Amino acid sequence: MERLASPGTPAAQSYGFPAEWEHHEATWIGWPHNRTDWPGKFSVIPWVYGEIVRAIAGGEVVRILVNTRKHELSARRILKRVGVLLPTIEFFRFPTNRGWTRDFGPIFVKRSHPSPEVAVVRFRFNGWAKYPDWKKDARINERAAKALKQRVFLPLHGKTDVVLEGGGIDGNGRGTLITTEECFLDQTTQVRNPGMSRRDFEQVLHDYLGVTNVLWLGRGIAGDDTHGHVDDLCRFVGPRTVVLCNEENPHDVNYSALQENRERLQGMKLEDGSAIEVVPLPMPSPLFLDGRRLPASYANFYITNSAVLVPTFNDPMDRIALGILSELVVDRPVIGIHSVDLVWGFGSLHCLTQQQPGV
Repeated sequence: MERLASPGTPAAQSYGFPAEWEHHEATWIGWPHNRTDWPGKFSVIPWVYGEIVRAIAGGEVVRILVNTRKHELSARRILKRVGVLLPTIEFFRFPTNRGWTRDFGPIFVKRSHPSPEVAVVRFRFNGWAKYPDWKKDARINERAAKALKQRVFLPLHGKTDVVLEGGGIDGNGRGTLITTEECFLDQTTQVRNPGMSRRDFEQVLHDYLGVTNVLWLGRGIAGDDTHGHVDDLCRFVGPRTVVLCNEENPHDVNYSALQENRERLQGMKLEDGSAIEVVPLPMPSPLFLDGRRLPASYANFYITNSAVLVPTFNDPMDRIALGILSELVVDRPVIGIHSVDLVWGFGSLHCLTQQQPGV
């Protein structure tokens, strides 16, 4: 039975969640400052950000969140030294707790009729239901929308704000969205929305993102402290194609969860009832720091207007992963970004960025 959009919601007004490969007006990113995210390694992190921004700025504006004038000047110095043309950069002095803009930043929807328009869906952010310092991050949605003079929609379940992070969802721009049960349905660990059922959550996705078809995977990968974000696991690379991480070592902790997710996808359909093309994406060898498993994954790539940025890990599988993605995304180059230091923060390229679609 076709699901009806609730009155007044984005879906009822013809808004939808665009695919990442659709044209961007800009990319949002938060300049790093929280040393606790990369203990002992922070000094190299701004330089990694510099390379990320340089790669993005070749095809679109980069909107950078900074805490203070001093923070902005520090970012400007690094960007200038790595060759970024500063006219392509816009700074916003909106203080943050951390730099994981994918999860707390604005999630945009757009429509083409009755008039072309982009709006912000302001899901609530609560530090992944884990960390205590998130209140500055939680304000970024509304502050960005105000700066852009864009309309804001507030997702509600009953009278309660709905918690959702951008890294927990991925869409094909045609109504299908992929996510995980571990992240949004688990009612015992890092609970985002207590008491919310699968049906409730799907209705919210339909109302506020225009989603008509939700693909539920099971668990995410080991080391992911978000408790199951899909952007470390499975991503759309086209309207009908996903890449899914594949672990060949049966003794690895990720093996059984990834096999189960593959079996689930084989029985799923797209929004029009057709089958999904599932392409295996290798996993790098396990990375550890101070005895802790890190969520190193090639699936945490970011698609910009002019390139696909893929995390690499000084691993033999780097070349294979880049080759697979190059065969699947043929309209822009695939570029590796060294992420061994970056992933010590338990995230990488996709976690740091958030696309703003063009009208």
